[in-house]
Amino acid sequence: MGLFGKLFGKSQSNEKKSSKNNFSDIEKTAEMLDENIFWKIIDNSLKNTNNQQNQEAFLIKEIEKLSPKEIIGFRLRTDKLLYDTYNSKMWCAGYIMNGGCSDDGFEYFRNWVISRGKDVYYKAKENPDTLISEKENGEDEMFDFESFWYVALEAFNKKTGKDLYDFIDYEKFKTNEGNYPQFEFDWKEENPESMKKLCPQLFVHFWN
Repeated sequence: MGLFGKLFGKSQSNEKKSSKNNFSDIEKTAEMLDENIFWKIIDNSLKNTNNQQNQEAFLIKEIEKLSPKEIIGFRLRTDKLLYDTYNSKMWCAGYIMNGGCSDDGFEYFRNWVISRGKDVYYKAKENPDTLISEKENGEDEMFDFESFWYVALEAFNKKTGKDLYDFIDYEKFKTNEGNYPQFEFDWKEENPESMKKLCPQLFVHFWN
């Protein structure tokens, strides 16, 4: 390559690098990622990995390919799916499967449900007892996936060097952890029969 080519090539490289790192124009958003794109990423992660550590790494790599706005949207879509499954019966399922379920544990349990894909999620949303189909897909005999909640944050930081939380429009986005609906439990841990009534298959398999 001649001198002109070397200089021109270097200029192109610097321009490309500068363009990649120029994210000063990111605006706050409340727009969720298209749900079809969201589930396609999840399903691809399941097809290409066989444990949570590898699935997490795969997701971060794939999400990083999205635009900054779409990465934020991935997290917002996750939060909406969590919001939509914040109820007594889903909590009962988590309690049975994990032998107990704290507030944080319930968050991580529902993240695990989402991480198992669209079909598993929507069946469980309708009837959490269908999670019996996933009885072999826990990690160290636990059915939770805390780090799934943070894959978009990690991807956003890798891509932009910024904190994703700073770019969520909380004035407009309300289906998140701070706005969960109130409900009364229709089961009691000291009354196992009340749990069995809601999730009979899970109860028979997991409860000792």
